[in-house]
Amino acid sequence: MEKQKHAPSGPAIFMYCVIAVTAIIATVCFYLYYSHTSDNDIILWIGVTCFTIMYHLWLRIIMGNVSKLLKIEYNMWWFKERAIDKKLCSFFKVRKWKDKALTYNPELFSLKDYSLKDIANTMCKAEADHLINVAISISTLLFALIWGQLWIFALTALFAIAFDMQFVLIQRYNRPRVVRLIKRQEKLSSQNNNH
Repeated sequence: MEKQKHAPSGPAIFMYCVIAVTAIIATVCFYLYYSHTSDNDIILWIGVTCFTIMYHLWLRIIMGNVSKLLKIEYNMWWFKERAIDKKLCSFFKVRKWKDKALTYNPELFSLKDYSLKDIANTMCKAEADHLINVAISISTLLFALIWGQLWIFALTALFAIAFDMQFVLIQRYNRPRVVRLIKRQEKLSSQNNNH
């Protein structure tokens, strides 16, 4: 099924707005600090904080678009259900909070517009995107080479990793159920074709 075009979701619009605002604030702060208009370290750290937030969000959007070029399917080895998935999802009680998490593009998970296979593949792409985001989060540690204060970048990286891992857990919780429905559909279809 061909993917349909949808208007940006609320979370997507929010992300774009945060990117724009943090880019402006970071630019102004860096200009004030590095042009020696203000040598106040608070100005520098507001700029660094805004720059880091912008970096996290902007690269997530870029990599989400880059990953569209990859052929990702639910039956690939990486996306198979594992025993540890159930244990982790149970330990973190994913079932209780999974429906409260933000979805960047909820229309892509609509049974009205997409087949179960499309949705399973979208779930895999979402998981891959969030795992890439974990690597992006770790890359922010390199900013400590410019500005020092490794602990600040380590802390923000940990928060970002935890944020992305919630979505990996959600996909690992939901996808096996969708795959079981696909197998059930295929079995019924096969039985109907044999009659």
